[in-house]
Amino acid sequence: QVQLVESGGGLVQAGGSLRLSCAASGRAFSAYAMGWFRQAPGKERDTVAVISRSGGNTYYADSVKGRFTISRDVAKNTVYLQMNSLKPEDTAVYYCAAKGSGNYYRLYVTADEYENWGQGTQVTVSS
Repeated sequence: QVQLVESGGGLVQAGGSLRLSCAASGRAFSAYAMGWFRQAPGKERDTVAVISRSGGNTYYADSVKGRFTISRDVAKNTVYLQMNSLKPEDTAVYYCAAKGSGNYYRLYVTADEYENWGQGTQVTVSS
């Protein structure tokens, strides 16, 4: 069992940057694969970025590749999403999620594979 709390969202101008944080508590942080997902009003939930339990493998959606970076700090029990060159299309509620089972090195890119979710943090990008 793990509890997740997102933070770092806010309002930013197009071209700007934000860093989202997902603080974890409960089961050892290193035992989870982690992912960032986002959902805009009236739209489906999309995968943004995923990191393996090992921390050594990452996946990015084509729409954010080259602009976003997912990372984890085991000492702080925190996963980050660094978002650069933000676009209005990035506006959404961003959620982090944890998967406590599966291969140590595999990338899990499907939202329904994750069993623990945070409450989300709003990111708004203005033109």
